[in-house]
Amino acid sequence: MRRTVSLALVVFLLMLAASTAKQPESALAKFQSLRTELHQSHTNRDWHSNLASAKKLKELLNDAPSSLLEVARASVQIGDLDAAIVELEQFARMGQSTDLIETSGDFAALLKDPRFTKIQNDMKTNRDSVSLGSTAFLLSDSGLLSEDVDYDPRTKRFFITSIREKKIISTDTSGASTDFAKAPDGWPILAVKVDVPRGFLWATEVAIKGFSLAPEADWGRSAVLCYDLKNDKLLRRIEGPRGSALGDMVLAANGEVIVSDGESGGVYRLPAKGTALERLDTGEFISPQTPAMHPDGKHIFVPDYLRGIAVLDIASKQVRWLSTEGKFALNGIDGLYFDRGRLIAVQNGTSPERVVAFTLDASFARIVSETIIERSTRTLDPTHGVVIDDDFYYIANSGWDITDDHGNMKPGTKPSAPRIMRAHVRGF
Repeated sequence: MRRTVSLALVVFLLMLAASTAKQPESALAKFQSLRTELHQSHTNRDWHSNLASAKKLKELLNDAPSSLLEVARASVQIGDLDAAIVELEQFARMGQSTDLIETSGDFAALLKDPRFTKIQNDMKTNRDSVSLGSTAFLLSDSGLLSEDVDYDPRTKRFFITSIREKKIISTDTSGASTDFAKAPDGWPILAVKVDVPRGFLWATEVAIKGFSLAPEADWGRSAVLCYDLKNDKLLRRIEGPRGSALGDMVLAANGEVIVSDGESGGVYRLPAKGTALERLDTGEFISPQTPAMHPDGKHIFVPDYLRGIAVLDIASKQVRWLSTEGKFALNGIDGLYFDRGRLIAVQNGTSPERVVAFTLDASFARIVSETIIERSTRTLDPTHGVVIDDDFYYIANSGWDITDDHGNMKPGTKPSAPRIMRAHVRGF
């Protein structure tokens, strides 16, 4: 559930102050506390305290690029340019780029250091356009604000959710679409998954806080929906916890539904014949996004928008974080998909945005390499995708880039036709 985090992250975190107080030891509460410490120490120009908080944040976020910048900023201010350079070298090595260093006075002393020239050049290279895919098809309705996509191999139809029009559409590769279902509560539709063996289509609808697309009285409510693929009939509706935003989903082989709450940090399971959601985590996540099932069926890869990729043990609820190895940016992932020993990630929270395949080792315990599928192209504003045989299809220009914090189109902007890209990922 991408933009409830990335479009309005600051507002989002402030709105969560009350909920974090209920879980003082959660990762979400720790993150909020550290951000407050950083803001206060920055305002007071207390750079030694700021550095201490920045290092704690770096540890919490598992070396996320944004945390490296915080440590580098404080290091510059206390006069330790060597330490700042180390952080920024890693930032660039992770494929990231930023104008902050050149535009913020906090980094001014660093600009004169000759070592920064190479970092600048590396960041410039990180912005170079890459595209290994091609356009699969365009959708005719430019006002969808498309979010998630899945595929039914039996009917050869794609299902795509719409946030702005609050519905699920069905389409073929010509782009000709029909409405599959409207949101029963009139809220934005986010996640969608096709359960082929059982003939179900699962989805979620969310009354996103602050969005004019849902009544204010409903903000903080969300639900898991189950439809009959044959007749579009709504079979089940399971309400999520109050204050949740159940924005992303994966299906287990046994028919269980796994959903993540990008707003309050929970990961939930709905048993195949269950009537209520069961929480699978113990507060390790800040903003979990689209989970991916581990091939052993006992673990789940969970991308946290801020902390990176975790491996969650379903039985024990224990979490282990995949290492960045000092070179892989694992933050900002909206969609995550396991495919033949790789994790394909749609990263709209990195700078620049990108679609990337991370190759895992034989035990699926660490990342050994990455392949950029698309980056820095004119139409790239991605959300989610789906693996079909040897290809990865993904929503490339969702429309979030021209959407304001309330779900409305920004003044003076005009949406373009949603573009579905296809990349041949066999052999990466």
